Amino acid sequence: MRTDSSPGTLPAREHLPAGDAGTPVLDVVIPVYNEEKDLPPCVRRLHEHLARTFPYAFRITIADNASTDTTPLVAARLAAEIPEVGTVRLEQKGRGRALRTVWSASDAPVLAYMDVDLSTDLNALLPLVAPLISGHSDLAIGSRLARASRVVRGPKREFVSRAYNLILRGSLQARFSDAQCGFKAIRRDVAQVLLPLVEDTGWFFDTELLVLAERAGLRIHEVPVDWVDDPDSTVHIVRTATEDLKGVWRVGKALATGSLPLDRLTRPFGDDPRDRELTGVPHGLARQLVGFCVVGGLSTLFYLVLYSAFRQVAGPQTANALALLVSAVANTAANRRLTFGVRGRGGAVRHQAQGLVVFGIGLALTSGSLAALTAAGDSPAHSTELAVLIAANLAATVLRFLLFRAWVFPDRTQTGPAPTAPVPTAAHPGPAPTATHPAPAPYAWPHQATTRLHAAETTSATTRPRPACPHSTDPGDTR
Repeated sequence: MRTDSSPGTLPAREHLPAGDAGTPVLDVVIPVYNEEKDLPPCVRRLHEHLARTFPYAFRITIADNASTDTTPLVAARLAAEIPEVGTVRLEQKGRGRALRTVWSASDAPVLAYMDVDLSTDLNALLPLVAPLISGHSDLAIGSRLARASRVVRGPKREFVSRAYNLILRGSLQARFSDAQCGFKAIRRDVAQVLLPLVEDTGWFFDTELLVLAERAGLRIHEVPVDWVDDPDSTVHIVRTATEDLKGVWRVGKALATGSLPLDRLTRPFGDDPRDRELTGVPHGLARQLVGFCVVGGLSTLFYLVLYSAFRQVAGPQTANALALLVSAVANTAANRRLTFGVRGRGGAVRHQAQGLVVFGIGLALTSGSLAALTAAGDSPAHSTELAVLIAANLAATVLRFLLFRAWVFPDRTQTGPAPTAPVPTAAHPGPAPTATHPAPAPYAWPHQATTRLHAAETTSATTRPRPACPHSTDPGDTR
């Protein structure tokens, strides 16, 4: 998992300008591997559909993934025949590698890709990219699992797809419904920030991109699609499923350890209504109260279970102290991440130390209540002990929230106004480059020109003015 810094924060989303005639707003990438037969009808059909229905200038880019047949020659002929088609040759295989190479170099503000077999109905293309053009969303995906989708495919692929998405939901808490559909789009300014964080170069690439985008708080738009399975697909299900599971483990580990700098991308847009000032209400108070109450309720149940367990082998004071100590550590960790949005391992030890001080206050309140109860009666019932502890914990909870908010996790972002990122314009479509991550040069698309592209690997590109086509299947592909 890459942990290098992002190129910069994202500007506020805005409707993309129409631009000058001939300047592409959309770049549709078609990754292909040995698709000499399917490529021509795919490109011609896609080009005809875009020319007839898409209101902006567009480009179709054929990304040849080291094909060993005549696919490169076919792509070159299509580029020579159709002005809006270009082709890029990569000497290494991998769908993720192809998308990273083309998207990193493209000058179009909206980037998309689709499968070369055109399994997805092209009528979903405009609904897919419209929210990105309008500034409503950051990424868009086609979903075959939405209720409104109409899908024709075999039971084996249906089972694999649904099982994979259940794994993503259970292990990575993903909320998008279909990670594998080869029909996705992203804004270029978002891609410039997210691509350096994505490690995979194969089929797990777009799943990793979606998980990181969702964890960073970016908006993902889903479009129900009509989809017909390709009976000639050469997807290798077992191999791809194995690689995907390895990717899930790697990303889950990186998210759990906080090694990804996703905090730099969280709520990056100035148009987030949660960032607006509310008269008389401290910043983020309502959301923090809800999160604290949820965590507090779960912590209280955890504490009572621990107290009941420890009470079987120890006295009330000892059982209370042990239960409160264990639940306090868990409570501080949960509030740190969920309530106050602190990510990464920086300051975690200090926060736990401060949480233990807060724990000491709670211990004093609950121990004092137990002592008073014991003084009032020789052997109070267990249910009475629990009732007294609940009341004492409620009092300690109010004080704990105030101390967490003001001392343990203070909102340091309100000490001064946050710098605002420049709004993208036609002349400056994305965030400014930094010394560590220079912005990639846009495509030059000269007539029949041949260039060399570099994106973590050396590739050669034969290009021509504008777009290409959906992505192809690899003999090792499982989708």
